[in-house]
Amino acid sequence: MAERPEPQKPDAPRGAGAGRNLLFLREEELRLAQDLLYFGYRDFTAGPDRILATMEMGRAHHRVLHFVGRAPGIKVGDLLLILDITKQSLGRVLQPMIEQGFVRQTPGLKDKRQRLLFLTEKGEELERRLFAAQREWVLRAYREAGPQAVEGFRQVMRGLMGTEARAQFEQLERTAAPGRTTTAFSPAAAPRLAPGEARRS
Repeated sequence: MAERPEPQKPDAPRGAGAGRNLLFLREEELRLAQDLLYFGYRDFTAGPDRILATMEMGRAHHRVLHFVGRAPGIKVGDLLLILDITKQSLGRVLQPMIEQGFVRQTPGLKDKRQRLLFLTEKGEELERRLFAAQREWVLRAYREAGPQAVEGFRQVMRGLMGTEARAQFEQLERTAAPGRTTTAFSPAAAPRLAPGEARRS
């Protein structure tokens, strides 16, 4: 598993405007950012959590549904790269989903050792329910914040990603079709850095 990148330290102040910029780097402002991320994520995930709880499932199952739905035909190895978990951890989640008919697994066309994942009709229906539970939540927040804030949010979230995560995200977005992606998606196609390099991201 790749080492977690360390965030860059802020540059030393330069010029007359540096004092104003540093207002955003005070500890109080950074702790506020942590609070915002916590409470926002808590309520953003609350709707799907309630649906999944009735099925004895949780957020790990939601992540599998999301990324298999976004990238039909994704290889198990590529899903492991995205989720950044061990094969054993994924197996504990994925195998019951296959047995219960939410995900189907097929061998690769060229390499039969590969395992390709697709959502079944049952899996697609559940993924749409979970998406619907979050869609209006995001739309409301975007409408209240306005277009400039939406762009700022995207920049901040990208800034929170390490080099590897950002490359995987961009690869996913490049291959995305409306609502879904093509089977051409592979996070392995994104540039991967050695752990020492990733820490500088």
